Amino acid sequence: MDIAIITGSAGLIGAEATRFFSAAGFKVVGIDNDMRREFFGDEASTAWSVDKLKETIPTYEHHNADIRDYDAIESVFMKYSSDIQLVIHTAAQPSHDWAAKAPRVDFDVNARGTLHMLEATRQHCPDAVFIFTSTNKVYGDRPNQLPFIELETRWEIEQDHPYFEGIGEDMSIDGCLHSVFGASKVAADVMVQEYGRYFDLKTACFRGGCLTGPGHSGTELHGFLAYLMKCCVTGQQYQIFGYGGKQVRDNIHSLDLVQAFHAFYKEPRIAEVYNIGGGRFSNCSLREAIAMSEDIAGKPMDTVYRDGNRVGDHIWWIGGLDKFRSHYPDWQPTYGVRRTLEEVYAANIERASAT
Repeated sequence: MDIAIITGSAGLIGAEATRFFSAAGFKVVGIDNDMRREFFGDEASTAWSVDKLKETIPTYEHHNADIRDYDAIESVFMKYSSDIQLVIHTAAQPSHDWAAKAPRVDFDVNARGTLHMLEATRQHCPDAVFIFTSTNKVYGDRPNQLPFIELETRWEIEQDHPYFEGIGEDMSIDGCLHSVFGASKVAADVMVQEYGRYFDLKTACFRGGCLTGPGHSGTELHGFLAYLMKCCVTGQQYQIFGYGGKQVRDNIHSLDLVQAFHAFYKEPRIAEVYNIGGGRFSNCSLREAIAMSEDIAGKPMDTVYRDGNRVGDHIWWIGGLDKFRSHYPDWQPTYGVRRTLEEVYAANIERASAT
């Protein structure tokens, strides 16, 4: 049986990938030590997701290993060696704010952990496809230099701007403020590219915007739509940080992203970089997301506005999909923002009733 190794296998994208590739006939070997709980507290724990994967996928094999521990990672790779056909690396420290409090931990997890995964792949299964969930934060705050116009509920750019349909991979990552988190992800992203070019590995960096879906253990420091809807359902106050609440994000459902991974797996390339997200099909401002959440839940949210924006935060991000779709024309996002929020709402209600 073909083996897929998935790090962060209990997280939003990792769990979605585990379900998808298990259904496609792979034996999935998951690596996840629930560091999300250490980062963000009990509410962000993914232990429930591990239990669910074990219950629903008989072939799933879980390893409670830390990607910073190369010996632990290598032992998993040595067990399966050349049977490993696919490596999906989603494990990360994902928060700007948390990274600033513990830069060494952030860099060790995001940069050194990625290096460990790459080296284990090179040593034990060099023919495997290596997919890395990077981030749009590798561009730092450079997107904030775009010529924005302020509309009633959102920031926008003019329709004749080259990036109106989405920011392309040609945007520079140099000479801008990244945040500590953004810098550690840049290091990982560039190393994934280098292992492709230098060692001829089949690698891809998927630079996502807001990744979302009902499987997200949303918390204030990470998980935009999931945390927003959680606050809407529970009545917890939601804080809006800067930009008038009009900052725009594209949002890609976890299943749409994993289907993009699958397209790359079937026809892999060397050292590719893709901006990936909902594009013009699935995006919203914070104000628009709040209004949709209130409409879905049938009640108003408790929100408070803070004048200061988060360091390195984007005013507007819609990722350009032209490059990926030129390589994989059969792929397109299928979940719009409202459909995603409706799923997230239903998941919150289900979890609340189970407690």
